[in-house]
Amino acid sequence: MKVATSALLALLPLAYGHYTFPNLILASNTSAEWQYIRMTANHYNSAPIDDPTSPAIRCYEDSSHQRAAVASVTAGQTLGFKASNTMGHPGPVLFYMARVPSGASAAEWKGDGRVWFKVHQRGATVDNTGVHFQTGMNTISFPVPRSLPAGEYLVRAEHIALHKPGSPQHYVACAQVKVTGGGSGRPGPLVAFPGAYSKSDPGIMFNMYGNPVKPYPLPGPEVWSG
Repeated sequence: MKVATSALLALLPLAYGHYTFPNLILASNTSAEWQYIRMTANHYNSAPIDDPTSPAIRCYEDSSHQRAAVASVTAGQTLGFKASNTMGHPGPVLFYMARVPSGASAAEWKGDGRVWFKVHQRGATVDNTGVHFQTGMNTISFPVPRSLPAGEYLVRAEHIALHKPGSPQHYVACAQVKVTGGGSGRPGPLVAFPGAYSKSDPGIMFNMYGNPVKPYPLPGPEVWSG
C-alpha cells in the first residue's frame, strides 16, 4: 500500500500541470467539451507540444475525430477557454485568430499559411525578486476586437509553460467561431503556424530563474489592436 501511495503522490505534480482546452466560454456560458473546439491530439493524456516548429503547434488537432461546430460571437464580446485542469505552470498566455477564406468553412479550413494575427497576450511582471506569471487559473479569455470584420474565424489559444528552462511546453487549442457585428479593421501582421516561432526565440527558451533578473520578451508578432 505504501508503494502504491508513493507512486500516486509522485504523479500529482504531472497531473496538476498538464491539461487541455475542451470548453469554450461565451457570455458566461460554458460549452460542452469539444463542441466548438477542435479535439486536440492530447485529449487522452494532456501532454504538451515541446517543439514550437512542429505542425502540431497550429491547433494540435486530432483529425480522426468528428468536426466541431461553429459558435456565434459578437465583436467586442469576451471569449474564453476553460482548461481541463489547473494551469499550475508559469508562462505567457496568447490568443491568435485567422479569418476563414470566402467560400470555405471554419469547420473544415486548416488555417495553413500566413493567416494568423495576434489579438491578445499576457506576459509577466518583473521585479527584483524575479519574473512572475499568473498561475492557478483554469480559464483564460480575451475580448474579440470590435473592429474585426464579420465572418468565420479560427481562434487559437496558447499557454507556454516555462518552468523548465530550455524545454518549453505549449498547450494549444483552436475554436471555430462566426463573428457578427464587426467593423472594417485590417488585422495584422500575419504569421504562419508553424513558422511564427523558432526554437531559439528568446520568449520560447526563456530562463525565468536567471540571475540577473531579465524582462520576459513575449514571442510572436505584435498584438493587432484594431
